[in-house]
Amino acid sequence: MPVRAIRGAITVERNDAQNILENTRILLQEIFERNNIDKNDLISILFTTTKDVNAVFPAAAAREMGLTDVPLMCAAEIDVPGSLKMCIRVMLHINTEKDLHEIHHVYLKEAKKLRPDIN
Repeated sequence: MPVRAIRGAITVERNDAQNILENTRILLQEIFERNNIDKNDLISILFTTTKDVNAVFPAAAAREMGLTDVPLMCAAEIDVPGSLKMCIRVMLHINTEKDLHEIHHVYLKEAKKLRPDIN
């Protein structure tokens, strides 16, 4: 079965655990819904955050959603001058028979600016 990657991002309003976890759940739920993902198809999820989002690991939201058997990793996004702040990015790897054009990447809130071509 082919492996595909799905990208997404969302911005947060505050650098506090509750806000980060809530927005991460919103992003993951939207990705799951738009791509009709069954959690058994997940291979791994990589999260990155901008340096101003560090109150909690976004992966904790995935664990709270029941993704206990999926490898998760968090990392710091490169701090490029002038780049979008207060942002959580995600890349999910999944097993799927979908073609590339059937994959729906999800960018929410201010993160829509990152990929205006697909929103």
